[in-house]
Amino acid sequence: MSARREPGRAIVIGAGIAGLATGALLARDGWSVTIVEGRDDIGGRAGSWEKDGFRFDTGPSWYLMPEVFEHFFALLGTSAEAELELAPLDPAYRVYSGSAGAPVDVRSGRAHATALFDAIEPGAGAALDAYLDSAGDAYGLAVNRFLYDTYESTAGLRDPAVVRRLPTLAPLLTRSLASYIDRRFTDRRLRQILGYPAVFLGGSPYGVPSLYHLMSHLDLDEGVLYPRGGFTEVIRAIERLARAEGVEIMTGADVVQIETTDAAATGIRLADGTRHAAELVVSTADLHHTETALLPRELQSYPESWWTKRTPSPGALLVLLGVEGALPQLAHHTLLFAEDWKANFDDIFGTPSRIPDPASLYVCRPSATDPSVAPTGSENLFVLVPIPADPTLGRGGEDGDGDPRIEAAADHVIAQIAARCGIPDLADRIVVRRTIAPGDFAADLHAWRGNALGLAHTLGQSAVFRPRNASKKVSGLLYAGASALPGIGLPMCLISAELVLKRLRGDRTPGPLPEPDRARV
Repeated sequence: MSARREPGRAIVIGAGIAGLATGALLARDGWSVTIVEGRDDIGGRAGSWEKDGFRFDTGPSWYLMPEVFEHFFALLGTSAEAELELAPLDPAYRVYSGSAGAPVDVRSGRAHATALFDAIEPGAGAALDAYLDSAGDAYGLAVNRFLYDTYESTAGLRDPAVVRRLPTLAPLLTRSLASYIDRRFTDRRLRQILGYPAVFLGGSPYGVPSLYHLMSHLDLDEGVLYPRGGFTEVIRAIERLARAEGVEIMTGADVVQIETTDAAATGIRLADGTRHAAELVVSTADLHHTETALLPRELQSYPESWWTKRTPSPGALLVLLGVEGALPQLAHHTLLFAEDWKANFDDIFGTPSRIPDPASLYVCRPSATDPSVAPTGSENLFVLVPIPADPTLGRGGEDGDGDPRIEAAADHVIAQIAARCGIPDLADRIVVRRTIAPGDFAADLHAWRGNALGLAHTLGQSAVFRPRNASKKVSGLLYAGASALPGIGLPMCLISAELVLKRLRGDRTPGPLPEPDRARV
């Protein structure tokens, strides 16, 4: 343990999930907290949009790692059960692979998953059993040893329990996820079911290390949940808790400078010229924007030259559709995979890059579970297409008025869903349409290169190699969110908030903080 920093005034930049969670935890620990958000609405990437009785989540839509949410709520004296209404999904998701063949419904639970794999590829059930044993073991190690570590010291990495695992861990860190899967399974559909979580990590199965096979433990062993009302309810719950702790939240407050004196953070300056003093500043804004736009060059820990050697997550084309009539062809979560999967990822991450066509894509139909997100007799579709992180591809818009290249890509995607899923009149039934593209992510969220998720989880950008949660040059300036430790996704952002608290408390242990009812005396 190192010295604890005594609470004082804190400014948190950004009211996405990381900012709200950081504010709530700091306030509960005695800090006087103000959260400043440049946009008029909170939520950040986990935003919400409504039109004509349809309500769309504009970001995350998979509720995974429920124990991370539960732990976070426990730190604030409550529970997920008290704050959210969670519905298990069955099937967990549906998969359309290639251009032909019936879809595959994936159900969570070891018995269901192994039976499915055996039915598709004889003998694959036993292989999956071993795969999931390894995934569960890796997941437990990640949660207990890696994800909650601030890496202020190497003590966690030198722990004998970790050192003993090095012969097993080393190959998982040096081989790609795709190679790990392909050695064990032959059928293309099975390979895609196990490889698609790489996209949730901001990468491709050909680029992320095979340690991330741990992701399959989440959907195949544990299960997939949905918070009724949508993911905006998760944001509202954390906002509610933050306000209950006394946090002030200012929206429409665009930060243009982190102010410093003698290389120590002293507050922020807003676009309207007003200043807010603080002894601590926590930025949950995009890290590239924080470093290169809000600090002078001499105080940047991660200057522009650092970013030229880093890999962003893919960009995203989001297509929000309100559709008249039922769409039973789609599950709550549906994945459509291109036949030539590797070429699809090469289009996104290669040089030169391009929008894939046909694309591998994801469709969320929350109205399958939640009637509140669409008018009676209609369906709500959220379509995500991974595309290059390139804001020059353009911006989206409503009712087809986005940039021509973006709208043309959206038209192709709608036609692809219609043809592959057997919905020939899909385009004719659309009554609400909005597109969101890399240009929007760059302009609205200051996302580096218009990426959709954050820094990709390549080996060189994971765990100890990811940007730490404190400035190297400015004391009293900390970071949280998808660009910093531990990584991408709502659960990771909640953990990043806890890492801020751990650093301020001087806690260098590798695991989660003790929950209040288990706290040591």
